[in-house]
Amino acid sequence: MEVLTDFVTDDYLREFEVKYNDEIANSNGKPNDETVFQYAWCLTRSRLLSDVKKGVMFLEQLLASEILLVVATTGKINQVELFSGCKTDQAHKRDYLYYLAVGYTRMKDFTVARKYIKSLLQLEPGNRQAQELEKAIKSEMETEALKGAAMAGGGLLAAGALVALGMALLKK
Repeated sequence: MEVLTDFVTDDYLREFEVKYNDEIANSNGKPNDETVFQYAWCLTRSRLLSDVKKGVMFLEQLLASEILLVVATTGKINQVELFSGCKTDQAHKRDYLYYLAVGYTRMKDFTVARKYIKSLLQLEPGNRQAQELEKAIKSEMETEALKGAAMAGGGLLAAGALVALGMALLKK
């Protein structure tokens, strides 16, 4: 899936970092949510794992502010109910959940990635982009599991060869 394999350019990332830092400097330390989201989006599409982690942190803060807003106004604690009761734009919530799933997939934390994509699919069951990302996450999980099994198998094979070599040397 393209969103998992494409990277943002360094220039593009720098552009949004400058915008974010300018807003912090010029607005009492609080950039607007749209700027934070744009910067987080760039960070989650970076080649650097540290950038992806930073982007995920920003997205989680944005999502938490959505949840806190609804808890304060409705008192509800079910996440799906919280999102549907939220007064802000539904597209923002969808984007936060989607790119959190992307970020966690890029960090290879598939359990958390699946949690976010499932939350999005509860809100929008027909969202094809989310359905495709869910399939991609499952595929990535399977690939990583196969890599792990291959490494474990290779390790066992090497250990077996060393034991056989050791036994052969002892017999001499």
